Amino acid sequence: MRRSVALIAAVTLALAGCGHAASKQLELRVGQTGWTQSAAALKVAGLDNTPYKIDWPVFSGGDKQMEALRAGAVDVGQASEIPPIFAAVAGTPNFKVVAVQRASTLLQEVVVGKNSTITDLAGLNGKKVGYVPNTTAHYFLYKLLEQAGLSWRDITPAPLLPKDGVAALGSGSIDALASYGNSIITVHQSGGRAIGTGKDILSGNFQWLASDKVIADDAERGAVVDLIARLNKAYAYIRAGHQQEYAQAVSDATHQPLADALNQLKDQEAQRPTTFGPTDATAIASQQQVADAFTQLGAIPGKLDVSSIWTDKLNPELTAALATGTS
Repeated sequence: MRRSVALIAAVTLALAGCGHAASKQLELRVGQTGWTQSAAALKVAGLDNTPYKIDWPVFSGGDKQMEALRAGAVDVGQASEIPPIFAAVAGTPNFKVVAVQRASTLLQEVVVGKNSTITDLAGLNGKKVGYVPNTTAHYFLYKLLEQAGLSWRDITPAPLLPKDGVAALGSGSIDALASYGNSIITVHQSGGRAIGTGKDILSGNFQWLASDKVIADDAERGAVVDLIARLNKAYAYIRAGHQQEYAQAVSDATHQPLADALNQLKDQEAQRPTTFGPTDATAIASQQQVADAFTQLGAIPGKLDVSSIWTDKLNPELTAALATGTS
């Protein structure tokens, strides 16, 4: 607890600029996928009054966040288990997983267009299938094909960004699309349907990653602890009778009817409530299984020891902050 207090005290000192002007206020650049869902959760719960500034750059996927994290364009990134694997093999990692968000695996689907005659995964044999590379979509498509008795070689894989995948599916230039989130919502709105889902394949573990620079800095590390504790509290608040307010934010961002956004939110939180926790051996083992699958697929060279990109340095402070329900 003393270490937690010390870290948050460091954040306060940074906010004061250690006697310098307010322009020296500590700032975290925190990546988001699709839209600023974390910022919305904090606002709904009244926890957006952080003693540090947050910039929320938005990316199309966790893979793009990882590129930005490696390039020093963001300080903190959020991704599924998959993008950090590819980032780690792309060169010497300059980041670590510092916390784990456990969340829903819904809206992770293989979809076809409204006029498609394909009814199941076996029907993808010989077909051109779009997917978002180096993301959950890449992984669950591979596993779903395996379950259907097919291999990656049985399809013509087409790596695409989510919005490009939606457009390609609509134009008929691909036969199916493996994607997630807003892109899946858009396909369903246009009459498309799911022929497979990753909900029982994916772990639901979403990793929060920070640059080595942030981890080494007491004030910045303390700010990350504070942010994660606030988010855990925010989602608990939303579940406790405030789904409507958050669903409105989802509806505004995704352009879907409020009723649909509310039903999806309720389904997602019922399947796997959104919670945050420190790094642990179970989460590391889960990512190792995913990395090994990509090695078998030939998507990454050799065996990657994923424990090399994890750290427990924030665990004592984060555990204390989460236990008290405050930062």
